[in-house]
Amino acid sequence: MRDNGVVNVGPEPLTFDDVIRVARHGAPVQLTDDAVAAISAARQRVDELAESPVPAYGISTGFGALATRHIDPALRAQLQRSLVRSHAAGSGPEVETEVVRALMLLRLHTLATGHTGIRPTTAKTLAALISSGITPIVYEYGSLGCSGDLAPLAHVALTLMGEGVVRDASGTVRPAAEALKQARIDPVELAAKEGLALINGTDGMLGMLILAIHDLTGLVRTADVSAAMSVEGLLGTDRVFAPELQALRPHPGQARSAANMTKVLRDSGIMASHRDPTACTRVQDAYSLRCAPQVAGAARDTIAHAATVAGWELASAVDNPAVLDDGRVESNGNFHGAPLAYVLDFLAVVAADLASMSERRTDRFLDVARNHGLPAFLADDPGVDSGHMIAQYTQAAIVSELKRLAVPASVDSIPSSAMQEDHVSMGWSAARKLRRSVDGLTRVLAVEVLTAARALDLRAPLEPAPATAAVVRALRETVPAPGPDRYLAPEIDSAVRLVAEGGVVAAAESVTGPLA
Repeated sequence: MRDNGVVNVGPEPLTFDDVIRVARHGAPVQLTDDAVAAISAARQRVDELAESPVPAYGISTGFGALATRHIDPALRAQLQRSLVRSHAAGSGPEVETEVVRALMLLRLHTLATGHTGIRPTTAKTLAALISSGITPIVYEYGSLGCSGDLAPLAHVALTLMGEGVVRDASGTVRPAAEALKQARIDPVELAAKEGLALINGTDGMLGMLILAIHDLTGLVRTADVSAAMSVEGLLGTDRVFAPELQALRPHPGQARSAANMTKVLRDSGIMASHRDPTACTRVQDAYSLRCAPQVAGAARDTIAHAATVAGWELASAVDNPAVLDDGRVESNGNFHGAPLAYVLDFLAVVAADLASMSERRTDRFLDVARNHGLPAFLADDPGVDSGHMIAQYTQAAIVSELKRLAVPASVDSIPSSAMQEDHVSMGWSAARKLRRSVDGLTRVLAVEVLTAARALDLRAPLEPAPATAAVVRALRETVPAPGPDRYLAPEIDSAVRLVAEGGVVAAAESVTGPLA
């Protein structure tokens, strides 16, 4: 769905919502007058340095380990073309459109700060490219996260030059020159400094971080709902989620998770059926039930930290060299992706652990020694039917993969550029594996919701809480009630869509009001 509301791009920071709208919903963009003025002022200083006999890095010299060579003015346009062509060296599968659009928007914002020395015409061409829906094809491999996301950004810069391949607004793969002509966008002839200004940034890492934070913020709420459904279906207690107990350990995320679970479980007939001590002899629930707020709460607090880092990066102007407000053009190391790489890795740990706990709750439903009166594997006729036995296998396989993806990329520096770039962040790699982690967590939570809903139905005639009943009803719109074994993969896919689209949380909130 295309968002027709224009996102204005100026020197001030973009918001997370701006990034989501452009990346996922196709919103067009426009440079503000303040942005054009800032860009023009910085460009004037770059033009002065380009005319000076004194070498200036990236303006009248080579790049990286080749920075010692002074480039004759007659060769500087060729220098910029050569930089982009040589750095557009990606390989592997095509990167998702939403990631490339986020990357393009974030690079445009850095240009709009007036600290890169790009020409206004070049920045406006990038804005036109975004607004037209043309997406340069960027590849999985090529970025070390330092100097920023060089190869991915170079593929975008190549498109601005009218070279390479793109997907047009309809999603068709075409030569860039052909797509630009149809969109009435003139290719640019890069001038001094512009090649560096277009490729020296952390925009791919940051774009994927913002997308992941957006998704995980929804998934951690889903984890509260699915955990509450499991506590209810496994005849657990909600007393451990009481606010006075949470206050003894005042982590803010933990308190929000516990409050969510309490809201979701309110007025549960199933819970009421075993509140009498004579009806329930268990002293404590298993950790995967009792400690759900502690784990999901820690996940929340880690996501909040990642959002703080992303906010700082949104307020940044990442380029090298940078044009300062007083007119100086200085080399720097702001392109290093470590701040982003660390939190991208942290979030992969969060995804793995939330999924691990979810899988343990699902497994308890299937074991007659632990599910408190439910049939083995929640099967209609155990032995003839296998119920959700293999759905848990699917969860387990994903959780195992998520644990491998939780191994940090940011500690795996590998030297490049003849040892000039002798420590790199690997932030792009951290971001790529985090996208797989977010997808895996979505699927694991979906299986828990699917299994918990089946268990709640099997507890009839006991009535679930109004909020969990609303979730079951939402699921039952595409997944039938319990019965003999059916083709299970489509039902899992339906649950995955419900989780991914926010349907589980929306159903619960239709009863509880907004969850934290």
